[in-house]
Amino acid sequence: MSLAPNGLARAAVRFKPASFAGTFVALLMSALIVAACGTLLESGVRASVPAERYAKVPVVAAADQSARIVADTVDGPEESAYPLPDTARVDAGLAAKAAHAPGAEAAVADFTFPVRQGSGALTGHGWGSHAFTGTALSAGAAPHTGEAVLDAAAARTAKAQVGDTVALETAAGRAEFRVSGIARSGAGDTTSAGTATGSSATAWFADAEAPALSGHPGKADAIAVLAKGGADTGALATAVEKALAGSGAQVLTGDDRGEVEDHGLAYAKETLTALGGSFGGIATLVAVFTAAGTVALSVGQRSREFALLRAVGATPRQIRRAVAAEALLVAPLAGVLGCLPGIGLAHWWFGQLKDRGAVPQAVELHVSWIPLVAAVGTGLLTALGAGWIAGRRPAKIKPGQALAEASVERLRPGVVRTVLGIAALGGGSVLAGVAASTAGADAANASLGVVMLFMLAVALLGPLLARLCAATFGLLLRGGGASASLAAANSRTNSRRSASAITPIVLAMAFASTLVFMHTSESKVSADQLRAGITADHAVTDPAGLPAGAADRAARAPGVDAAVSLLDTQVLVPVDLGGETSLQATAAQGISGSGGELAKVQDLDVRRGSLDRVGAGRIAIDKTLATAAKVKVKVGDRLPLRLPDGTKARPQVAAVYGRGLGLAAVTMDRASLAGHVTSGFDSTLLVRGGDAGPLTALGKVTDASGYAVARSVDSEMGAWSNYTMAAVLGGFAAVAAVNTLVMTVLDRRRELTVLRLVGSTRRQVLRMLRWESLLVSAAGVLLGTAIAMITLTPMMRGMTGESPYIPPLLYGTFAASAVCLGLLAVTLPARAALRDREG
Repeated sequence: MSLAPNGLARAAVRFKPASFAGTFVALLMSALIVAACGTLLESGVRASVPAERYAKVPVVAAADQSARIVADTVDGPEESAYPLPDTARVDAGLAAKAAHAPGAEAAVADFTFPVRQGSGALTGHGWGSHAFTGTALSAGAAPHTGEAVLDAAAARTAKAQVGDTVALETAAGRAEFRVSGIARSGAGDTTSAGTATGSSATAWFADAEAPALSGHPGKADAIAVLAKGGADTGALATAVEKALAGSGAQVLTGDDRGEVEDHGLAYAKETLTALGGSFGGIATLVAVFTAAGTVALSVGQRSREFALLRAVGATPRQIRRAVAAEALLVAPLAGVLGCLPGIGLAHWWFGQLKDRGAVPQAVELHVSWIPLVAAVGTGLLTALGAGWIAGRRPAKIKPGQALAEASVERLRPGVVRTVLGIAALGGGSVLAGVAASTAGADAANASLGVVMLFMLAVALLGPLLARLCAATFGLLLRGGGASASLAAANSRTNSRRSASAITPIVLAMAFASTLVFMHTSESKVSADQLRAGITADHAVTDPAGLPAGAADRAARAPGVDAAVSLLDTQVLVPVDLGGETSLQATAAQGISGSGGELAKVQDLDVRRGSLDRVGAGRIAIDKTLATAAKVKVKVGDRLPLRLPDGTKARPQVAAVYGRGLGLAAVTMDRASLAGHVTSGFDSTLLVRGGDAGPLTALGKVTDASGYAVARSVDSEMGAWSNYTMAAVLGGFAAVAAVNTLVMTVLDRRRELTVLRLVGSTRRQVLRMLRWESLLVSAAGVLLGTAIAMITLTPMMRGMTGESPYIPPLLYGTFAASAVCLGLLAVTLPARAALRDREG
């Protein structure tokens, strides 16, 4: 069958512009969503950052910055990589081996770590790094053990010159260093990768002493291999690989070196691929789903024309060809035009992620032909498929039957459609039960399937649901006069038309409510747990980390009953995700004192076991984590996990508590974490008793409520992500709903004219349409709310143990917006249609 646009297709587009305009808008919006998400996905796959600190180093050897596990999946064993929360390090002794590789001029063990100078922050390095960073002495000499070289900013702050002594704090503690020289920082030391504290002030130490000062004796961040003149980078890399064989170190060149410098790249890739892949997949399904419904509505509105064509001799083949040709006339142009705002949306979204620190500044947005072709192709296939399905019946039935069905809508939906709809409804109900019986990520994943299946059921059973809603609301509208009764009768008789308008509203309410109220529910539980969990009178924080021994100094202050410092980080815990193993990044806190002391400043709501047993090799975990772990754990069991730098550990569970969402989900002794993080300075000091005055020397002092507010700000990125996704999906569905309502109103111009001819006033006709719009909007809001609640309840029960929290004002805004949009989408085109007829 030829799909070349024929005269019939061109005439249909020319003489029925309203119907095709709605189809055009739906396909354009579909292309916009696919193009935007596809561009983000491609950017995540191709994301890279150029080397900055190692720009003059051709070959870098470093540890794998991902934790890898091999899990049994439905497709067999599969290796998955998960970004490490902190830097994985290599044996500093590998520098000597790499230096002997053919073509190597030298190999330097590189170290970057935070240093405190009084109340200020410095970045510490080994002096050997000056060989590739461009740093040079401006006075004095290179440092030996017990000495340091300062840059001008650090020397000025310390008011020190060559030969003076300065007191510096490192992970090894507080010590005095003789200033052996003053240096001018090179380009490699002034980049973001060359700073550990965000401060440009720098200190360099002897290479033999730097590992211990960094808190990682015998370890280096990376090995920088310098090449002899004329040496080929590829050949050098191969030689270094052989020299370091068996060490576990990765040998990197080109842009791969940037991944060693900027650990945010791995998280950026994860974020972009999740947005473009996971969310993009859902958004694409919704877009295709909505566009297909609009195309089907457009074809259905022209059933009278198809019936007449069949009556005058058109064959089923000609009807199908005409529908396909119409799709070819509209879909490609809509797709191409939709790609332009799609690229704009991707640029805006990508820029927002950069501004919020989720994507490194050096990562670029990749715009290629691949997502654009996919967007246009998806729209075209959607239009062809939906048009073919909608045009099957008018093409194959007898001409007389086609004319009869064109004048009166069929009341009984197709058997296949009904069976599929009931199956989707049953599948959603079963999956809701599964979600209610699981916890954590399993509950969230099952709930995603719930909302998709229920949405499919609404689309398939739409006419039946619309008739049911019209009958129900019709009882309520009896007191609204003739216009309200006529609106209910119209909606009940033309249930297919009503269903086509209800479905997008259901989509908008269901997805927007699920995404937004998922965040409000989680945030409320987290905030409640944080407020209830902090029992300390004072909280001390410092962006650069607290001074060494801060807890001991605070404990000696008058009136202080307990002082515990916390080292905040993350660990990776194996969890069961839909029958497959994955590593979940989990908030962890290392405590400076005993579990008993912690109980005086934090109420973790211990359910089983005792915090007194937390110590070397023993931890306490949140109840949700205990349930979500790959092997369900209880007190006394061992929990396999990865420490921040990827080191494997199997600590024993000493206690299980209930406030891990607001506080940390894993609590362990500080000594178990200190050697596995870049910064050995504690993040927070919690103090019970005493006055705030003596604590101000340690950092910024707030009370428990102020600390809770500051911690809540950290969740803003998650809130913004959820609200943005809700805006994209909800906005798309809202446009689709308005588009569909406008199409249905403009298609009813003949009906509206008849009502005017039999004596109805213009005001009565508009009032009837408003009642219809209110009925459709209310039905969409209620169905969408029901789907959202069925989805959210098991999800939140599994993730937080609590019921969903829905702010009344926010929900009211959603519902009112849906109703107002429906009224505007019906009233404005109806006024225009009536004005045209009267003119």
